[in-house]
Amino acid sequence: MSYHGHNEDKDKVVSALGGKRGLIDSGLPALLFLVVFNISGQNLNAALWAALTLSIILTAIRLIQRQTIQHAFSGLLGVAICALISRRSGNAADFYLPGLFINAGYALLYAITNLIKWPILGIMLGPILGENFLWRKDPARLKAYIQAGWLWVGMFALRLIVQYPLYKSGNVNALGTARLVMGYPLFIATAWATWLVLRKTPTTKIS
Repeated sequence: MSYHGHNEDKDKVVSALGGKRGLIDSGLPALLFLVVFNISGQNLNAALWAALTLSIILTAIRLIQRQTIQHAFSGLLGVAICALISRRSGNAADFYLPGLFINAGYALLYAITNLIKWPILGIMLGPILGENFLWRKDPARLKAYIQAGWLWVGMFALRLIVQYPLYKSGNVNALGTARLVMGYPLFIATAWATWLVLRKTPTTKIS
């Protein structure tokens, strides 16, 4: 089976990488934090409570609609951690600090698993796409997963290169804007590029 024309497989790939709901659940609270921080005269507490409240509402909506709460709950936990760190330090820029650590951790994870030829993308997507771990015995498929993995290393590294200096400068608006611009758009572009790489190589058949 190859990826050509298989929209169902494409949806599985996007969903496994976070999906549209995951982007919404993690992105909207950060956007609201930045908006409230500015319109409230840089009131940190108001911005933190707004972001946390929205994250709770999004999680509740997922529960009411009986949808998976994995991304909503992880988003809620992430916002809570960001709010706690920022509130303790009194520095609004610290709201984005955990995100920098997460990007660094993911960049390292993707890079290491690529180098040892156990690409994390293959580990995540293999079982979902029905090839389990047989792709490791298929040189072409293994190469495709590794190539796609480097796209994600590049994405996480680019976020750090741009956002860390902004964090150090304490420019909350520039940092928040960079976080938003390099969130949805960059994720979608990387996910689409991943799909384009993987679809060229047939999935490994189970004999």
